[in-house]
Amino acid sequence: MIELVEEQHWLNHGIPDAVVDRMAAFEATWGGLLLPPAPHYEGGPKVFRSDNPEVDSAGDWWFDAGDQRASVPYGFFISPRGEFGIEDGRRRVVLHESVAGWVESLALVYRAGRWASEITTVRGTAVDRLDLSDLQPFPEVAGAADTWWRSGEKVIATYRGRAHLFNDPELQVATVYDGIVEAPIYLDY
Repeated sequence: MIELVEEQHWLNHGIPDAVVDRMAAFEATWGGLLLPPAPHYEGGPKVFRSDNPEVDSAGDWWFDAGDQRASVPYGFFISPRGEFGIEDGRRRVVLHESVAGWVESLALVYRAGRWASEITTVRGTAVDRLDLSDLQPFPEVAGAADTWWRSGEKVIATYRGRAHLFNDPELQVATVYDGIVEAPIYLDY
């Protein structure tokens, strides 16, 4: 949790009270949570922690969500609306409409991987050719650039964040989990 000393530090540096309050709320809910490695984004943030609030040209304040596990050309952020995403200092891409969406997506990686009888990875523009028309999105994932889809024995995770950030469709990735029959991962929500 942001301690009073740290709160005062941000206030002394001209960070508005509302932004410091948002950072404190993030810390109270998520601060210190050790996350499992994400399958993409070089593992994602290791531990949630708020830091480095920045204002954009529209006057909106963003802050870091935690340090990356690996050296990557982007960081993880929390938007003014509580969205979770990546940024490279010039551009930002929202991955999930909430921090809880990112956490749900991590949980699904491990759950779907355990119960699927077949796992296939699709890369690049082939991701755009996946037929998602008969699938429903997982609302818990609160997907934006990245989302999860389900139907019957199939679950598909799409990761388009890096492709959007770097304007390169070849960076898209999808994971298709098929043959989920023993424990449907979406029935106990």
